[in-house]
Amino acid sequence: MLRLETETGWWLVTHPDHARLAGAFAEAWGNERFLPPEPRRNVLLGIRSHDDGWAARDSAPQVTREGKPSAFSTELVGKYSAFEEIDLEDYLAVRERAVRLMAEEDAYGGLLVSMHTYNLLTERADRTTIRPDQLPMLDKFLAVQLSYQHELLARVRSSGEFSPTAISDLRIRDHFRLLQATDNLSLLSCVGYAQPATLLHPLPLRDGSYTQVRVEPVAQRQFRLEPYPFARASMEFHFPARHVDGKVFPSKTDLQGKFAAAPVTPLAVTVTA
Repeated sequence: MLRLETETGWWLVTHPDHARLAGAFAEAWGNERFLPPEPRRNVLLGIRSHDDGWAARDSAPQVTREGKPSAFSTELVGKYSAFEEIDLEDYLAVRERAVRLMAEEDAYGGLLVSMHTYNLLTERADRTTIRPDQLPMLDKFLAVQLSYQHELLARVRSSGEFSPTAISDLRIRDHFRLLQATDNLSLLSCVGYAQPATLLHPLPLRDGSYTQVRVEPVAQRQFRLEPYPFARASMEFHFPARHVDGKVFPSKTDLQGKFAAAPVTPLAVTVTA
């Protein structure tokens, strides 16, 4: 779950809906400067489905020890230090499910999702928020992910489905970075991030070079990007959310009841050059 605080409560967005927004960003990605994704179908499928493993968990939101919705929030942008608020074994099972669901449908997309998962839990996770006795479980999970990536890469390269360029190490890395970039922009949108940021990695241009994309908030869920990577100079995207009244909840049952009763409302995010 992702959350955005309001005057009376929270907007809550599920991980799968956040991923669909990332997929919409990826679909619009590419212009006279920025390379669009190719193989397009496989990359877009991987990006928009990269959090499908969260569907069951997000249908029944949990609460933190403080009674807030257990969710990714603006405080976690740029780091991942929420492990004290979620059972690590459950969390890894969700991440594993997301990778396997995608890989069973499309090996190329599954490879990108596994690379994203591995990066999140190595370069971006705060291991100090994980109990020392649980670190071997995390490290075993990471080793399994690396092994699975090798298996998926071999499957992709032996399929005969893709051009040599599409399955090169460089192109696969570029598409992993696109997943990271569009995922990050979706997170900034869903939590209403109000500080300057970047889209994490240098991203490929048509001339063969790479550039970092800077993100400047100009209003809530309105961002100016420089350099600008999308097809049109101003674009509006939509994603579904539910508003729950109340800042803290006495139990997960109380939150889940309010979440289930809340109408689905489309929220807009605008990006401009």
